[in-house]
Amino acid sequence: MTTERNGTAGAGSLAGRVALVAGATRGAGRAMAVELGRAGAVVYVTGRTTRDHVSEVGRPGETIEGTAERVTAAGGTGIAVPCDHLVPEQVADLVARIDREQGRLDVLVNSVWGGDHLLQFDTPLWELDLAGGLRMLRLGVETHLITSHHALPLLLRAPGGLLVDMTDGTAAFNRTYRGNLCFDLAKNAPHRMAFGLAAEVEPYGATVVSLTPGFLRSEEMLDHFGVTEENWRDAITQEPHFAVAESPALVGRAVATLATDPDRARFTGRSLSSGQLAKIYGFTDADGSRPDGFGYFEDVVLGGKEGRAEDYR
Repeated sequence: MTTERNGTAGAGSLAGRVALVAGATRGAGRAMAVELGRAGAVVYVTGRTTRDHVSEVGRPGETIEGTAERVTAAGGTGIAVPCDHLVPEQVADLVARIDREQGRLDVLVNSVWGGDHLLQFDTPLWELDLAGGLRMLRLGVETHLITSHHALPLLLRAPGGLLVDMTDGTAAFNRTYRGNLCFDLAKNAPHRMAFGLAAEVEPYGATVVSLTPGFLRSEEMLDHFGVTEENWRDAITQEPHFAVAESPALVGRAVATLATDPDRARFTGRSLSSGQLAKIYGFTDADGSRPDGFGYFEDVVLGGKEGRAEDYR
């Protein structure tokens, strides 16, 4: 497959294709929608925060309309549809609309999350806020199941469909306990979803993977450290591992490049990371670097190998 110099999928390579990015309000979801659009796709972007309504995450400046406009500006067609993916009827209506308007679905990205505000790290189960923990499981697991249940019949109508279940951490990295049982379950479940669904869709010629970004410089993470995308390196003094951080563009390019690869079925059922795919396909982050966040964490932080974060860029 061909790439441009900045490593993005070739312009127009997804022309005529239709994608749904469930959970595209901000962060990785927004970037994946934009990069699919840059490759020429029609992209339906969903979420709960619109210009008229703010979700429980409480970030009114990031909306699905804003994402759709970025998709269109990048060269695709962005279509914003408010949707709570915990409500099966709303998801069914969404898929029916895509079928009615486009008659096909080529790429489904399950990127719904929105549970970071519920996290209580290093707190045993019996001391957790149970309602918050169960809410995380609903947001990170149930939404993916509901969306795949309703969207897969359309995705499988023609061979070659791609389903990406987004998570946090590779399967190998997530063998290490993630410090909160509900979070740990929520972020391991997409690996099993990809594994199981890959077997179920094999007769239909579809590809299913789980995918994680590395240490993501999302809008929320930048705010957490009090920096911007322009001066993000200032946060390294607070968190040295942030030196390996990547912008959302890297995982966006991972999805777009995977979607344009005619041989992507070789990855079906597997756990993938943005850094791993950047090495395989040769694309880069927005700044031209090629960070491998989970390579760094697995080798150096957990594995005890000599190395610096900069060695993994």
